[in-house]
Formats: sequence, C-alpha cells, structure tokens
Amino acid sequence: MPQMAPMKWLLLFTLFSWTFLLFMISIYYNNSSNPIIKNKSLISKQINWKW
Repeated sequence: MPQMAPMKWLLLFTLFSWTFLLFMISIYYNNSSNPIIKNKSLISKQINWKW
C-alpha cells in the first residue's frame, strides 16, 4: 500500500540510527579501555649529561 511507505522509511531510519549509535558507542568504549603508554623508552632510559 503506498500510504504505508512513509512509515516504512521512518522505521528504517530509526533502525539505522539506533544501529549506528550502538556501533559508535561500542567502538568508543572498546578503544578507551586500553590505556596508552606514552614514551616508555624515555622512562627506562637514563640520560648521562656530559658538560
């Protein structure tokens, strides 16, 4: 029925929006759970200053 076409598009849009939001939220929390170690080599390396 052509009268129901806008309802189907609205349903598809909401389904796509919820799927996209859940996907982006899951990516955000998966990436933020791993801490980033910056310059580990600088911490373990001792610098000898020769003046």
